[in-house]
This record gives sequence, C-alpha cells and structure tokens, in this order.
Amino acid sequence: QVQLVESGGGLVQAGDSLRLSCAASGRPFGTLEMGWFRQAPGKEREFVAAISRNGGTTYYADSVKGRFTISRDNAKNTVYLQMNSLKPEDTAVYYCAARRVVYADSLSTSGSGYDYWGQGTQVTVSS
Repeated sequence: QVQLVESGGGLVQAGDSLRLSCAASGRPFGTLEMGWFRQAPGKEREFVAAISRNGGTTYYADSVKGRFTISRDNAKNTVYLQMNSLKPEDTAVYYCAARRVVYADSLSTSGSGYDYWGQGTQVTVSS
C-alpha cells in the first residue's frame, strides 16, 4: 500500500505562484510513476501533469503547459508541482496520484490509470 500526502495549497492572487508537494511512503518511490490531477467545484476531475519514474519524462495538460512544472526528488520520496502565473480557473482541489509500473512508464492522463491517491489540497486563486 502507498500513502500519499499533499501539502502546499492555499489562497493566492492571480499571477502568483505556489508549489505543491506530495510525500509518498509504503513502496520504493522509484517504482512509481506520479501524476497530479485537479477537481474544481461542479466539474469532473482532470489531468494536470505526470512524470516518469526517473523524472526524465513529463507530460502536461494544455491548460497548464508553460505555467506548471512537475518534478520529483526520489531521494526524498516527493513529487512537486510548481505553479506559476496562476489564474482563477486554476482554482481546484489538487490530488497527487501514483501508479505502480510493471513494464514501462505510460504517463497516463486518465485517473483510472493510477493506483493510489492522496487526500487533496485546496488551491484558490482570486482575481
């Protein structure tokens, strides 16, 4: 079993930056592909970003490309989401997700492609 704990959310103004962190435990972190998703009120959960096990490959939703950066520190069992130039439409609960890799990294954009989820952290961007 893998436990994921997000932190770093908060209330910011449009144009500000935030860095989310997700600490993982329960399984060797280097065996996990990681992703970030978000869910705004009244909307479905959507993919934000994903990163391969060694951090060498990343993938982003078009809506955040160029503004958000996903990274990981395997020595610290932590994945990060640096969010710059935040917009009110970025307001959502942000979830960290992990996928046990059996054969190869896939950088899934579907929530069903992940095995473990954190509890979420609220990000609110005011205009």
